[in-house]
Amino acid sequence: MELVLQAIGDLELPFLDEEEHPLSGVYHQEHTRRWSRIVDGADGFVVVTPEYNHAMPATLKNALDYLGPEWAWKPVGFVSYGHTSAGTRAVQHAKQVVTALRLVPVGATVALRIGDVVRGDELVPQPRHADAARGLLAELVRAAHALAPMREREHPAAVEGPLPGSYARRLGPDDAAEVTVLQRCCWLEEALVNDTLAIPALHESPADVRAWLADWDVTGLWRDGRLLGMVRTRRTGTDLHVGRLAVVPDLRGLGVGRWLLRHAESAAEKGGRIVLSTGAASHRNLALYRRQGYVPLPGPQEEGVVDLAKPVAA
Repeated sequence: MELVLQAIGDLELPFLDEEEHPLSGVYHQEHTRRWSRIVDGADGFVVVTPEYNHAMPATLKNALDYLGPEWAWKPVGFVSYGHTSAGTRAVQHAKQVVTALRLVPVGATVALRIGDVVRGDELVPQPRHADAARGLLAELVRAAHALAPMREREHPAAVEGPLPGSYARRLGPDDAAEVTVLQRCCWLEEALVNDTLAIPALHESPADVRAWLADWDVTGLWRDGRLLGMVRTRRTGTDLHVGRLAVVPDLRGLGVGRWLLRHAESAAEKGGRIVLSTGAASHRNLALYRRQGYVPLPGPQEEGVVDLAKPVAA
């Protein structure tokens, strides 16, 4: 995990001064937009808070109230400090607020009694506090991974998919492990049908996949944390090259491949053409592409491969 320190005081947030409700996501003030970018880019939070009169300080409550969707389905852990209660009443108060924002508080906490950990002007935590901090961070990471499908599905950049509960989003290098597994299970059948193991998707390592995920525009279809399918595109002049169209075997025949293909085609340039290829013996793929208007390209082609294209109306 990467920890990024952010002091609320450095944000220079006045008491909430936005005209629109935070759930709208419409922010007029630059300090709000800056705070929104910081929170939106995080996968989870550790809040370090004192306790004032059995509650969290107003500055923390104000910072939470500023935003809405940016908090949703992200875990939050607490480090509290105070006197008799070590700040734990502030944490209980804060948990009531963060759950209303759909933040998910983890159970592990770190509670510091000022009299036990402060020596002069220095903070001197005890070994048990370090153990508690490690436990908090470990639980935060596990919760962040578990909640990822929920926050991805509701992210503004996500697109509703063709199956109930599914959504599509752009894939990146961090998705290399899931893409590698998808390729192995999908292109094994292609290898059997075409009687060849000379299929790049079967031999690529996660590092190879990570490299091309950085170069291609790749869309993945997800549901409940499972990668159901994908397709990648790249433009060369007026041609849009489409490749690696894959759907998990147990969901074939439900229109997922057609949906992914249409999604990829939406990036084509008007007046250009869309180019793709498949195995010469992949009759199911060839039938799908022909129904969608693709025709084989003239001229010599690689042995065992059929290149197809479809013009895009101007």
